[in-house]
Amino acid sequence: MFSSSTVVKNYQTSSCPTEPLSIGEYLIERLQDYGIADLFGIPGDYILSFYSLLEDSEINVIGCTREDNAGFAADAYARINGMGAVCVTYCVGGLSVCNSIAGAFAEKSPVVLLTGSPGLKERLNNPLLHHKVRDFRTQVDVFDKLCITGTELVDPATAFDEIDRVLEMAYRYKRPVYIDIPRDMVNVVPHTTHHYRLTHPLTDERALQEACNEITALLNHAMNPMIVAGVEIHRFGLQDDLIHFAEKNNIPMASTLLGKSVIRENHPLYVGLYEGAIGREEVTDYVEHSDCILMLGTFMTDLNLGIYTANLDARKCIYATSETLKIHHHHYENVPLDELLQVLVLRNIKTSTRFVDPTVREPVSQYIIDYSARITVRRMIDRINQSLDEETIVIADIGDSLFASTRLQTQGRTEFLSPAYYTSMGFSVPATLGAQTAMPGHRVITICGDGAFQMTCLELSTIVRLGYNPIVIVLDNAGYGTERALHPGDWDYNEIHRWAYGDLTKVIGAGVAHRVITEEDFDKALKSALADDNNLHLMHVELDRRDASETLTRLADRMSRVI
Repeated sequence: MFSSSTVVKNYQTSSCPTEPLSIGEYLIERLQDYGIADLFGIPGDYILSFYSLLEDSEINVIGCTREDNAGFAADAYARINGMGAVCVTYCVGGLSVCNSIAGAFAEKSPVVLLTGSPGLKERLNNPLLHHKVRDFRTQVDVFDKLCITGTELVDPATAFDEIDRVLEMAYRYKRPVYIDIPRDMVNVVPHTTHHYRLTHPLTDERALQEACNEITALLNHAMNPMIVAGVEIHRFGLQDDLIHFAEKNNIPMASTLLGKSVIRENHPLYVGLYEGAIGREEVTDYVEHSDCILMLGTFMTDLNLGIYTANLDARKCIYATSETLKIHHHHYENVPLDELLQVLVLRNIKTSTRFVDPTVREPVSQYIIDYSARITVRRMIDRINQSLDEETIVIADIGDSLFASTRLQTQGRTEFLSPAYYTSMGFSVPATLGAQTAMPGHRVITICGDGAFQMTCLELSTIVRLGYNPIVIVLDNAGYGTERALHPGDWDYNEIHRWAYGDLTKVIGAGVAHRVITEEDFDKALKSALADDNNLHLMHVELDRRDASETLTRLADRMSRVI
């Protein structure tokens, strides 16, 4: 069963709605209160009553081609917008979206999963209703493991309170939540008085001040302090606080792979991605030779730590996330990350004199086109780097699409989205739908390997139906290139059927296709795509099957020792 939050709360009461609302209407109203203006999903009979309410509401409902794609789209939307939602039917829909919700949980993306279920009266005597698996609670039990919390709206007396509680948990913890609404409860109007209560988590003020005292003392004694920023800086909207703190005290910054773009990568204090031994040696040395490292909002995952090649001395590290604060070997409870940063900004900390050597940072691309040369993934990234601006969102699927893209330098407060921890193939195309829905005025460049593309590419149909204009780059090496690198040999299981990818634009009836073999081909295709705001552009980039980025090569060298 889902359990209620154990966090101590202070309550602030707001006014009741003037007109009585049904459970379904109240749920829609509360979704909008959290800034959810768009919702992704696929209808089915157990959720049709709720879908009818959605269609009559101000929420924009986007029908997708598959439930898991709808989940990926909602995930990307949530990463940009702050919260997202996906709505599907019972079991065949809900269980299809499990992988997307699991990824959202792993990478702290607040997605609200809404699902219909058989009506309460229909369940009498345990009939064999369609879509049911084992018993009526099977789906609930599954999402108990994949969400931070959830609820079944089976009691009108508590339905509104449950909706408030669950949505608040998604917002507070940046994790997915689950709301199951039986179809005969959608239009029920509870005969109870309800007041929405805005809650606040408990902060231990003494622990907060003591922790800030300890951090201040460590920074004042440090000669080479360092900040390693992680994905939670983005999820909790703390970029401005972090930049203010770093600039005030002149502390250099790096980010993790999952946290790429939480700091604008052209900031003078930014040194690059810290990835242990799989990253650039200059950045790794710079970070690991620091005598005080503030790891802020950082997940200690294997990829973030370069397959555990990171050489970080715990005696020099301050590890602060939304869930824990550890300074060396001291642990503090109930010290929120946002409040920690806000208090540290106000402290009188000695300004660091540490110099950011330009040779540490990723060199500015000096790309000069070699017209007849066969395109490679490294050269492609160099060319894309020349065209990035503050209005560009980059989405990279897992594999060398991600590893090669670590060398891209995002500009300003733009977004770089990738499933860099959960590493679920097929994320990028439906994520493109979610990102363009959240920020329709921005251009999306999506980089996707051929294996991942074949999994979810039909969501391009929804993208063109909505008139979106992404640039989708398919890296075609006829197989799973990352696995080839990790486990060398002529293994048939790494081979996939080669498609004429550009012809997909004919199937969906829209878009401009480009076939890319040489550097000249790619240059022309990218210029054409960037100049055209009205169409999807699909680039079929034909790579040598052995081509790989330097990052993938280093990763393969490290992981091949344990495979």
